[in-house]
Amino acid sequence: LKPPKAYNSLQKGALIWDPKPLQVKKIFEALKKGLNEYLEAHQAELDYLSGRHKDTKRNSRLAFYYDLDKQIRSVERYIRKLEFHISKVEELYEAYCIQCRLRDGATNMKQAFSLSPATKASRESLVELYKNVQECTEDMCFIEGALEVHLGEFHVKMKGLVGFARLCPGDQYEVFVRLGRQKWRLKGKIETDDSQTWDEEEKIFIPNLHEKFEIKVTELRGLATILVGVVTCDSINFFSTKPQAIVVDITELGTIKLRLEVLW
Repeated sequence: LKPPKAYNSLQKGALIWDPKPLQVKKIFEALKKGLNEYLEAHQAELDYLSGRHKDTKRNSRLAFYYDLDKQIRSVERYIRKLEFHISKVEELYEAYCIQCRLRDGATNMKQAFSLSPATKASRESLVELYKNVQECTEDMCFIEGALEVHLGEFHVKMKGLVGFARLCPGDQYEVFVRLGRQKWRLKGKIETDDSQTWDEEEKIFIPNLHEKFEIKVTELRGLATILVGVVTCDSINFFSTKPQAIVVDITELGTIKLRLEVLW
């Protein structure tokens, strides 16, 4: 998990996508769960180090004592960063929910006014409500962008293809992984001992709220390429302290699978 970066690139007037409250809710819950896992793990580490710290102090091993002291201070600093990270994410999501409720209310009122007899006052109210809906929509999109800054990084490792009888020595494959505008293209070969060699093994992806991983596998035969399969993979389960082993069925029958490891 990487700390959030400074956020200054999003301009409210440039927003063109629609907010997705349900997707944001799912990502927020997964993100908060993952951050709390990190917090619990580091709190447990701090408790362990503090216990050793007391024992070492009694035994008067000064060099080891000071080394432990440095470790404890480092963990304490990281815990404070995590706590700030969690509070910032919660603050953003709370603001998002407020704008979402305001937008829903304005939308409902707009629909009610549009069904009522047209008068000058109702037309003026409709214009104002339309403006309110637009402003809430822009604010929601702006908050979505701010929330994305706090999603960290996914370190994706290539673990190879699994295909049993489908994979033969000499076969060459290309794997294309995309997350939004981020792309990773790598080529691999099945060796005579059934091992696999790939020209790249790891890629860092920056998560976002709306995009899923798209994975395409093609077999390379001379100048020809044969599509093996295209699949999508949701990243919602990747917000975890532990590396996630991913096995994706590339073909409909699962005769060829792709193995990846994702570390957040």
